[in-house]
Amino acid sequence: MMLQSYFYRFFIFSLTILTFCACKNGVSIEKKTSTSKTAAEILGNPEYLAMSYGGYREKTREVQPTLPELKEDLKLLAAMGVKILRTYNLQLDQAPNILKAIQELKEADPNFEMYVMLGAWIDCENAWTAEPNHERENKVTNSIEIQKAVTLANAHPDIVKIIAVGNEAMVHWASSYFVHPRVILKWVTHLQDLKKENKLPEHLWITSSDNFASWGGGDDTYHNEDLVALIKAVDYLSVHTYPFHDTHYNPIFWKQKRTTATGLSELEHIENAMLRAHDYAISQYTRVKTYVESLGIEKPIHIGETGWASISNGFYGENGSKATDELKQALYFKAIRAWSNKNKISCFYFEAFDEQWKDANNPNGSENHFGLFTIDGKAKYALWNQVEKGIFDGLTRNGNPITKTYSGNMEKLLDDVLVPPMMNNTDTN
Repeated sequence: MMLQSYFYRFFIFSLTILTFCACKNGVSIEKKTSTSKTAAEILGNPEYLAMSYGGYREKTREVQPTLPELKEDLKLLAAMGVKILRTYNLQLDQAPNILKAIQELKEADPNFEMYVMLGAWIDCENAWTAEPNHERENKVTNSIEIQKAVTLANAHPDIVKIIAVGNEAMVHWASSYFVHPRVILKWVTHLQDLKKENKLPEHLWITSSDNFASWGGGDDTYHNEDLVALIKAVDYLSVHTYPFHDTHYNPIFWKQKRTTATGLSELEHIENAMLRAHDYAISQYTRVKTYVESLGIEKPIHIGETGWASISNGFYGENGSKATDELKQALYFKAIRAWSNKNKISCFYFEAFDEQWKDANNPNGSENHFGLFTIDGKAKYALWNQVEKGIFDGLTRNGNPITKTYSGNMEKLLDDVLVPPMMNNTDTN
């Protein structure tokens, strides 16, 4: 098959990829050792790949992953070279159990190495109701989240290297719960003060993980004194970029101009679209960097989240932007990994495994299909080469050996590939 042969030529490239504590006033304080690296040493280090991780198997988060299930996942991620995980909240047992699973794996194998960016969820007052109050925070739940993060960071100083205050908590389209930068600044300052008081490990880094617009890369409505103070207060900026979603919401980069599409094969058309998506993500990162530099501030900037879904029956599927399939996901994943590794930027790719709770009533909703693995342990196309190399041999997910999606049949995979739409003469975006 000519399309298949062309694809193989294009796509074959390699992916460049104990706790020692002192106690002071009853609080564990980290001492850097050869077996426990700092955030400064692992962030931006291509030998320490980063990944966003949930691990939920069921249609509700009321069913928590068990310790054996978490260990299955951690072994798979470690085999891929992933050594930094990102979690999102502390309301449930998942994050503490991940830390426990890592600790037990480290005890069983001193060579096992995994670190965590621990997320503390932040909400506004009356979040997730019909009348959220974005002028005030939910002090009770936010305080509990922050205190849990402090407790876990002190209990596992050899694992927890970063605390992220909020997830997309400042971006205005998070209409159910967003807060203003002053709230995030308040909690970041609190955590930085605890470090100064030796009540948190001194090498622990504090950040907030948010959309590129929230970090100053968007319009002027985001620019204010509190944001500037927050940029100064964090140890680094954790920036989200999602060209995937903008194939629907802002598709100016996505649709192919008819004048430049003449003579291109379908695969070349797809390849060009994914290169534009890659460039679009980099442009959002660059906009944040440019804004921070305009303030005269020097801070590391890493990608806290980016990803590409493989299935959608909505905005991004066959009747929408035609962005979803495993081929496009693989092209985006490999391109963004190659760029971030080359530039020594950590990229917490979203995400490791499909999770069906996110759109529980719609099995083919895109939010359920951002994983590089399916729920039952099939490796999507982005990981086929790693299956072929045998890195998952002997490892399982839900007891299943790791195999390729589509049973490794490239022709069947290509049958599901969607060609992005052409730009009409009347299109303005």
